[in-house]
Amino acid sequence: MADLPLPPQPARQVARIAQQDEADLVARAVAGERAAFGTLVERYAGVARRVARAVLGNPEDADDAAQDAMLSALVKLEQYDARRPFGPWLLRIVANAATDRRRRRSVRRVEPLDVGLTAGGARPDTTTERRALNERLRQALAELPERRRMAVVLFDVEGYSHGEIALILGIPEGTVRSEVFHARRRLRVLLADWKEEG
Repeated sequence: MADLPLPPQPARQVARIAQQDEADLVARAVAGERAAFGTLVERYAGVARRVARAVLGNPEDADDAAQDAMLSALVKLEQYDARRPFGPWLLRIVANAATDRRRRRSVRRVEPLDVGLTAGGARPDTTTERRALNERLRQALAELPERRRMAVVLFDVEGYSHGEIALILGIPEGTVRSEVFHARRRLRVLLADWKEEG
């Protein structure tokens, strides 16, 4: 008799399974299993960098802050409450590490190396257009207050819920909704002329 395909699992059930999986990984990491923590780091490395970049703007500083946060999370791992989602707990540490780094960083600014100077890549016209859009978006995001910028990046780019973002930023859920709304409204104004230029 052939195996029947399993029906798709509801999103909440999938989220619960992921949360149990992460709680198990944390327990194994606390017990000294390095690979378990490595799995968590791999799972959250990208979003950690993007959250740090939302605070800092600079990719190199963001990478350093994300790395600092991962080390800090490893040290604080025993404080994690396995009944709660791991992602928001970790990203709160990332946001704090990025904020601390921003406070400490020197006044000296270094311009990043132009991507066009490196070999390979996409066609020049596509690369130039994408680079221009990324720069416009980066400038527009930089004009937002930090908390608003983080809220909109976590919601629209990373796909976190308002409740999860509230946990990450340590603010009420209603405030998150307000921050995302105002961030989107301001970005629409700042980027309104992009379509005419492009």
